Amino acid sequence: MRILVIHGPNLNLLGRRDTSIYGDKTLGEIDALLKEQGRALGVEVVTFQSNHEGALIDFIQEHSGSADGIITNPGALTHYGLSLRDALLDSGLPVIEVHLSNIHGREEWRSRSVIAAVATGQISGLGWRGYVAALQVLTDRLKTDASP
Repeated sequence: MRILVIHGPNLNLLGRRDTSIYGDKTLGEIDALLKEQGRALGVEVVTFQSNHEGALIDFIQEHSGSADGIITNPGALTHYGLSLRDALLDSGLPVIEVHLSNIHGREEWRSRSVIAAVATGQISGLGWRGYVAALQVLTDRLKTDASP
């Protein structure tokens, strides 16, 4: 089983970017935790980050054929990334949307997600733990759906 974890704009700054909102773990630390958890679950985790929507779309199009699911934190693209939304939908894979902060408890514009309508679910406000929870839920769902 193979899960893609796709991080959007500015997430490369985690650990330095407003730690009171986004926490003090770096993106590298989060990716390492996900890969470690993936090994424990018997899942290959492939991570990718870009500040460019087109690069995220290229990654999805290139890798979705060999993947079973996607976890994404689209960053600010959550609110206006329609081409990213379409790429996620076109992948045909189950998608879990993750946000470190509670996007529903912040500025009003942050609570609108164009990704949510094509996602299986959304995890918001649990910090880095939201990624781990998404991996566990998605893996369990994929294994359950694959059961005879």
